[in-house]
Amino acid sequence: MGIGVSLVLIAAGAVLAFAVSATGHGFNIHTIGIILLVVGAIGAVLSMVFWSSWGGVGGERRTTVVEDR
Repeated sequence: MGIGVSLVLIAAGAVLAFAVSATGHGFNIHTIGIILLVVGAIGAVLSMVFWSSWGGVGGERRTTVVEDR
Protein backbone atom coordinates (compact mmCIF):
# COMPACT_ATOMS: atom_id res chain seq x y z
CA MET A 1 0.00 0.00 0.00
CA GLY A 2 1.46 3.34 -1.00
CA ILE A 3 1.17 6.83 0.37
CA GLY A 4 -1.65 7.67 -2.06
CA VAL A 5 -3.84 4.76 -0.98
CA SER A 6 -3.12 5.57 2.66
CA LEU A 7 -4.23 9.17 2.19
CA VAL A 8 -7.44 8.03 0.47
CA LEU A 9 -8.19 5.64 3.35
CA ILE A 10 -7.52 8.38 5.90
CA ALA A 11 -9.78 10.83 4.04
CA ALA A 12 -12.61 8.31 3.62
CA GLY A 13 -12.31 7.27 7.27
CA ALA A 14 -12.43 10.87 8.45
CA VAL A 15 -15.57 11.53 6.40
CA LEU A 16 -17.29 8.41 7.74
CA ALA A 17 -16.20 9.01 11.33
CA PHE A 18 -16.88 12.73 11.65
CA ALA A 19 -19.14 13.98 8.84
CA VAL A 20 -21.77 11.28 8.33
CA SER A 21 -24.77 11.22 10.64
CA ALA A 22 -26.50 8.13 9.23
CA THR A 23 -27.31 5.09 11.32
CA GLY A 24 -27.91 1.49 10.36
CA HIS A 25 -28.79 -1.84 11.91
CA GLY A 26 -26.00 -4.37 12.30
CA PHE A 27 -23.05 -2.02 11.79
CA ASN A 28 -21.84 1.33 13.01
CA ILE A 29 -20.65 3.67 10.25
CA HIS A 30 -18.53 5.66 12.72
CA THR A 31 -16.64 2.52 13.75
CA ILE A 32 -15.91 1.74 10.10
CA GLY A 33 -14.55 5.28 9.71
CA ILE A 34 -12.25 4.88 12.71
CA ILE A 35 -11.01 1.53 11.35
CA LEU A 36 -10.23 3.13 7.97
CA LEU A 37 -8.39 5.97 9.72
CA VAL A 38 -6.22 3.55 11.69
CA VAL A 39 -5.47 1.31 8.68
CA GLY A 40 -4.56 4.35 6.58
CA ALA A 41 -2.27 5.75 9.27
CA ILE A 42 -0.50 2.41 9.72
CA GLY A 43 -0.11 2.09 5.94
CA ALA A 44 1.35 5.60 5.68
CA VAL A 45 3.87 4.94 8.44
CA LEU A 46 4.92 1.61 6.93
CA SER A 47 5.27 3.19 3.47
CA MET A 48 7.53 5.90 4.85
CA VAL A 49 9.65 3.39 6.79
CA PHE A 50 10.15 1.13 3.79
CA TRP A 51 10.70 4.07 1.45
CA SER A 52 13.58 5.34 3.57
CA SER A 53 15.10 1.86 3.86
CA TRP A 54 15.17 1.49 0.06
CA GLY A 55 17.50 4.47 -0.25
CA GLY A 56 14.92 7.08 -1.21
CA VAL A 57 15.69 9.40 1.70
CA GLY A 58 19.12 9.58 3.31
CA GLY A 59 20.48 6.54 1.48
CA GLU A 60 24.09 6.15 0.55
CA ARG A 61 25.19 6.75 -3.01
CA ARG A 62 26.73 3.99 -5.06
CA THR A 63 29.43 4.60 -7.63
CA THR A 64 30.12 2.31 -10.56
CA VAL A 65 33.69 2.20 -11.82
CA VAL A 66 34.37 0.89 -15.33
CA GLU A 67 37.98 0.03 -16.14
CA ASP A 68 39.24 0.01 -19.72
CA ARG A 69 41.52 -2.85 -20.70
